Amino acid sequence: MKSPDQLSRKEIIEVLNKDWMTHDGMWFYHCLQKFGIEKTNQINLAAIENLAQIEMHRFKKLLDISDRKFESFDELKTFFTYLQKLFIPDFMGAKVEYLENQRLVIGMEPGNCFAYKGIKKLGAIEHYRCGVLYRIEVMLKSLGVEFKLSRPIDKCTMEHEGSCSLEIQFSFPS
Repeated sequence: MKSPDQLSRKEIIEVLNKDWMTHDGMWFYHCLQKFGIEKTNQINLAAIENLAQIEMHRFKKLLDISDRKFESFDELKTFFTYLQKLFIPDFMGAKVEYLENQRLVIGMEPGNCFAYKGIKKLGAIEHYRCGVLYRIEVMLKSLGVEFKLSRPIDKCTMEHEGSCSLEIQFSFPS
């Protein structure tokens, strides 16, 4: 048997995120059974909104930048690069790309979004409102940075368009 000290940081992050996603999926499943997809979407998005704000506060505190306002794309990029290592493990299938002109593209490998696969198994994907990208949107709002999304975040585009990608254009003073 391995002791906790023998586990790699990556192994620990992976199992904690899988447990969190399993809890999230079970919560969604039970709400769906009791309330239907529309009410479950409403509750899910409200929970995500609160969670993302709390997460940003905790992550900034963890990284010892509680009072920092991001004044450049490079600062924000560094912050999110650190966060990716903590809350976007490999099994999630997420891809993040930082582009020129203060742009970020986040998306999921075709057919490999953990939320898409889970909600599809539940038979509710047709009317699912994407919580994964909504979480990113709320995180950015809570950081107080200016940005514009390439499209509204609503339905699951993996289901309706066969892919999932969102470009975010940031505005930082030069």
